[in-house]
Amino acid sequence: MDKQQTRRRIGARIAELRREKRLTQYELGDRTGLNQSHIARIEAGKYSAGCDTLQTIAQAMGYKLDFVKMKRNESVEW
Repeated sequence: MDKQQTRRRIGARIAELRREKRLTQYELGDRTGLNQSHIARIEAGKYSAGCDTLQTIAQAMGYKLDFVKMKRNESVEW
């Protein structure tokens, strides 16, 4: 998976979680201190958000970022 595909996948997941929380991009922006247009670019996969920004977005929606070590022969479904 290339970097652009990864950005789109992460952005789509953020948008999905935001909609599940019934938040607009503006409301998420208010909770995070980010501009709505910045949220839109992240969700569209047009901007590569750093870990700090992703953590801020996750916390604003009641989630946390977790990184776990996978077993050698375990695969991830994207």
